Amino acid sequence: MGKQADLDKVRQAILDNNICPELASGATNLVMGDGNIDADIVFIGEAPGKKEDEQGLPFVGAAGKFLNEMLAAADMDRSDVFITNIVKYRPPNNRDPLPEEKKAFWPYLLKQLQIIQPKVVITLGRHSMEYFLPDMKISQIHGQAKRIQFGDDKLVIIPLYHPAAALYNGGMRQTLIDDFLQVPQVVAKL
Repeated sequence: MGKQADLDKVRQAILDNNICPELASGATNLVMGDGNIDADIVFIGEAPGKKEDEQGLPFVGAAGKFLNEMLAAADMDRSDVFITNIVKYRPPNNRDPLPEEKKAFWPYLLKQLQIIQPKVVITLGRHSMEYFLPDMKISQIHGQAKRIQFGDDKLVIIPLYHPAAALYNGGMRQTLIDDFLQVPQVVAKL
């Protein structure tokens, strides 16, 4: 069995186990992720938005366009990385995912990471960061690579602000770009 078949099993398990039925009932699509299943880098956001829900793909709206710009600036392409979210259904009215929703989807995200086996996980925003780096504040550690124990392996986590934050706060845009441009150097060192 290949990685794609294993990822398809994770998707099916979410459906079979009826994870977050109240979110599922309001969503158009289960948004599992997109990109290279052999990627060295996995980006994890919080939850799909309206455009993502419609298309069934992560980061295809305004934040996704900004993410694509930053990837290009760092000489990376979407086809080189894998992009997903902790929560796989769109919360109503784009509200933040609730703690119990993130907790319900967490085992499935872990399965995705175990299958893909990236060298680096880049968390986009505090919702995805807090599971890997609990008790830390994104304002204090954004852009800093942290090595954590992940199952039997070590995993490098780089917490970044969410691209949407830069869309609402112009001052954050340059911070996010600066942090993002350091990613290729971190990956190269691994």
